[in-house]
Amino acid sequence: MLQFEWWWIAIIWPLPLILRWTLPAAQKIRQEALRVPFFEQLNATSTRSTGRRSTTLRFIFGLLMWCLLVIACMRPQWLGELTEIPLTGRDLMLGLDISGSMREQDFEIRGRSVERMDAARIVASEFVAQREGDRVGLILFGDNAQVQTPLTYDLETVQHFINESLVGLIGQSTAIGDAIGLAVKRLKERPAESRVFILLTDGANTAGAVSPMEAAEVAKQFGIRIHTIGVGAEQVVVRDLFGSRVVNPSKALDEETLQEIADLTGGKYFRARNTREMVSIYDEINQLEPSEIGGLQQRPRSELFYWPLLLAFALSGFLVWRRTRGLD
Repeated sequence: MLQFEWWWIAIIWPLPLILRWTLPAAQKIRQEALRVPFFEQLNATSTRSTGRRSTTLRFIFGLLMWCLLVIACMRPQWLGELTEIPLTGRDLMLGLDISGSMREQDFEIRGRSVERMDAARIVASEFVAQREGDRVGLILFGDNAQVQTPLTYDLETVQHFINESLVGLIGQSTAIGDAIGLAVKRLKERPAESRVFILLTDGANTAGAVSPMEAAEVAKQFGIRIHTIGVGAEQVVVRDLFGSRVVNPSKALDEETLQEIADLTGGKYFRARNTREMVSIYDEINQLEPSEIGGLQQRPRSELFYWPLLLAFALSGFLVWRRTRGLD
């Protein structure tokens, strides 16, 4: 939608006509010159029509330039579609376990057996896409914990790094305590009223300098709520040379510690045995941690004043070119 920010400037549009009607005409200055009696007769035919065309052309171009300059001064703008901007949001860190055990193929997507990490990438990425208005960050942990994406409103970047995360990139072990400690470091100084860390793992703490419960105690002191997700199927049929047998691929999962971390910090522990349960878990977290608190509406604005201004300069340049070429 087109609008003029300073529409009242349109009142100066008739100013040139008012000045022409009210001010006296400029006096012609006569200069001494050599008189040639027959010069006017020689040029009468050629100059009469040319002079009238030049005067008319200058008048039209002058009128157009004045109109364009007034339009530019009125500051035309193009208003985009109305969008809602959240006033406040949550500071939310995701912690993804990329230890070697995340290669276990005990999940299914569309009837195809996939690794735990594949399912975690897809579901976590969809979860992030729904967090409009929140600052979201990503922590990957294995032998140690690393911040892959700091807290940001750029959700597409967070999704990109989730999809690019590789199992075993930073070791085969699981440093849950370090991941919590790093999340506390990133969240404790944030001004948001609600700070949340979502920890997804399929094992027990087997590496790192800090124990999970010690890190959870610090998180509690800073008001950081931790939701924990234990990943992995409980039963998988394995076929070998001796027939089929049922195994538990999640026997290393320390559910007790994950439950204690969630209880201590005011969060909740979830168990994801398959892709469907993982999706429902993130849906429930979305309900527990609403992504927006209030909001305001605004329209994006694009300034257009330079277009009539450039056109006015172009017309002015054309008149100067005609004058230098002797066409006026």
